[in-house]
Amino acid sequence: MLSRTKDWWEVRTLRLPDEEKANPKRFVALDIDGETQAYAIYRTHHGFEAGVSNARTEVIEAIGCTPQATAELWRFLLDIDWTATFEAELLPPDHPLFLLLANPRRAAYRLGDSLWLRVVDVGAALSGRAYAGDGSIVIDVRDAVCPWNEGRWKLEGGRAARTDEPAELALDVDALGSAYLGAVSFAQLHGSLRVEELVDGALNRADALFGWRPLPWCPEIF
Repeated sequence: MLSRTKDWWEVRTLRLPDEEKANPKRFVALDIDGETQAYAIYRTHHGFEAGVSNARTEVIEAIGCTPQATAELWRFLLDIDWTATFEAELLPPDHPLFLLLANPRRAAYRLGDSLWLRVVDVGAALSGRAYAGDGSIVIDVRDAVCPWNEGRWKLEGGRAARTDEPAELALDVDALGSAYLGAVSFAQLHGSLRVEELVDGALNRADALFGWRPLPWCPEIF
C-alpha cells in the first residue's frame, strides 16, 4: 500500500471540513496490553423509515496490525447500535473480515480494480521489489511502446539484468505489470493465455518468487 506523509494524514485523512461538521467522522483506537494495535474512522448516517431505523454506518478506514486486533475492531464497528447496513469500501481482496463473519453471504462483496501499473523500466522495476523466495527465472518481455524493455531478462538474487540465456517465460509488459505486485499469479495469466511457459515448471518457480501476502491494496483514492 502507499505510505502517507504527516501532511497527508493531517490534511486529508484526519481533517474535518466545515461541510462535514453536521455529521462528523468519528475516530476509535483499540489498545491491547497497553499498546495501540488498531484504529478506525467511521461515520453514521441516521434515518428512519416506517418507524424502523435504516441508518447506515460508513466505515471509512479500519486497520489492525494483528489478526486479534482486526477482529476486535470489526466487532466494535458491527456492534454500533441502530445501524441497518454497514458500508466499507477499498478493502484489500484478502481481508479477514470475509471469514470472520458468522454468515459471509450477508456481505454484498464487489471486486473492483484499484492500482494500475505500467512497467516503463523492467530492470529497475524487477530489481526494486522484494521476493518471497530464492531462485531465478528468465523472462522474455514484449513491449510495443517502450522498446528498451524488450528482450530477455534474468531475475536472480533479487536483481534483474539482460541475458542471452534461453527464456523460460514469455509475456507482454502489461501481463508483467499485473503480476508485479504479487496479487495476480503467473499461473492465472497463463490460464488466460497472457503468459507462455517455455520451460516446464517455470510458472511455479515464478509464482514462488513473486507471490506475496498480504495482497497489495490501496486504501484510498489518490
